[in-house]
Amino acid sequence: MKIATVLGARPQFIKAAPVSRVLRKQYTEVLIHTGQHYDPNMSAIFFEELNIPTPDYYLGVGSGSHGKQTGEMLMKIEEIVMQEKPDYVLVYGDTNSTLAGALVAAKLHIPVIHVEAGLRSFNKQMPEEINRIMTDHVSELLFCPTETAVENLRKENITRNVWNVGDVMYDAILYNKELAQRQSTILADLSLAEQSYYLITIHRAENTDDPDKLKAILAAFRDIDGTKVWPIHPRTWHKLEEYGLDASAIPGLRLIDPVGYLDMLRLESGAKKIITDSGGVQKEAYFLRVPCVTVREQTEWVETLEGGANILTGTDREKIVAAVHKEVAPVYADVFGDGHAAEKIVAAIGQR
Repeated sequence: MKIATVLGARPQFIKAAPVSRVLRKQYTEVLIHTGQHYDPNMSAIFFEELNIPTPDYYLGVGSGSHGKQTGEMLMKIEEIVMQEKPDYVLVYGDTNSTLAGALVAAKLHIPVIHVEAGLRSFNKQMPEEINRIMTDHVSELLFCPTETAVENLRKENITRNVWNVGDVMYDAILYNKELAQRQSTILADLSLAEQSYYLITIHRAENTDDPDKLKAILAAFRDIDGTKVWPIHPRTWHKLEEYGLDASAIPGLRLIDPVGYLDMLRLESGAKKIITDSGGVQKEAYFLRVPCVTVREQTEWVETLEGGANILTGTDREKIVAAVHKEVAPVYADVFGDGHAAEKIVAAIGQR
């Protein structure tokens, strides 16, 4: 059996690592990297650290508007899929790479496997929400990370070939967190002590494409006491420059280049709190038992909100500052599976 896997962004590389490791023991995998994330610190380093096989195809699509980026992916992925003739096309998550891979396969009558199916923020202003919904509705095999995701699909009348396998990012955390502890030197490199800093990641279009929201977020960072470390996404850099905003002038804020997966895990595990708008980072904070503040109005990872582990603030400056300074004692639950999602996915594919 041949499976074509379409990847393009940092979270997908992390999810693919445990699945590819198991998948390739039984099947042939053709890896297609769209190039949606192309900065070396957002792409190549993940393949090296996570031992993901070198992509068979690199499309070099890069950044651009949603229409341009997705359209270019559609054309290039279609050529490869027609040439390779896979039995399945496998996609992860909710990026434009996800949608492009799923649409190509569906149009060519090749069954789609969607890993991380069923997530909903119920905010269609988010491009990721549109990608999730459309991908789920053209998929043949849908692997959900939680029971909430299964229920979301049921409400949309998607009940056939749906499995709750747990979260493959949890697989990756369990496999790599001790490795990160041993190998990463990022805290020493930055002269950071454990629990002495806040970790920031901001990159979602809903925040970065709105200058007023980005200004409010920076104003909140200015009001947060202490050291704040921000590995800044290239797209966010461009937006700050476009709007004439100078984040480097904020007291205590240390802007650094994007980091690899192991360094990111180490920064996350060592932080006293994480401030983010990333779905993946919300989960990583939960898995690592680090309190999280999410700069969004909704989250697709509603499980992280229970027990006070994650607080939604939107972009309101006062809410962000209050949530960051608030003392919390989160309660965590085992709602993301047992760390063997990859094995369950490959077993289910084998039953088809």
